[in-house]
Amino acid sequence: QVQLVESGGGLVQPGGSLRLSCAASRRIFTIYTMGWYRQAPGKQRELVASITSGGITNVADSVKGRFTISRDNVKNTVYLQINSLKPDDTAVYYCKLVTASMSYWGQGTQVTVSS
Repeated sequence: QVQLVESGGGLVQPGGSLRLSCAASRRIFTIYTMGWYRQAPGKQRELVASITSGGITNVADSVKGRFTISRDNVKNTVYLQINSLKPDDTAVYYCKLVTASMSYWGQGTQVTVSS
């Protein structure tokens, strides 16, 4: 019913910035939460930020102050702005849409922070 496509990842040096995008294939008419997750090799998938259909945002303590989640309802897109990137931010970043009845994952976008 809904496809999510992440983009914006890449290779960046420590201290740099990236803006990740999660584009939904259509407008979501129900109440929802959209989350950004990341998973580094050998580690559990971690929720880093979320935003609800009502506009309530949350950012994990581990990335607070550097990560910002936002959305553009016209474009059906959620963004994750990442500043002051650190090597341990290296991971595949996924977006997830959760409604009352279903959930959807994007395919992920790789973020690699290395000098």
